[in-house]
Amino acid sequence: MDVSLLVGGLALLTISAVIIFAVTSKRKVEKRMRDENAEPSSLAKDG
Repeated sequence: MDVSLLVGGLALLTISAVIIFAVTSKRKVEKRMRDENAEPSSLAKDG
């Protein structure tokens, strides 16, 4: 097994994990923004 193959595979795996995490987080945020009954963020001025 060549080291460059291992490094390339790990890079692709890492990029894939980051993309999946970003898409999942985006969907969660969008769902919460559509929910009228959701609590405001603790960082919000009106919260």
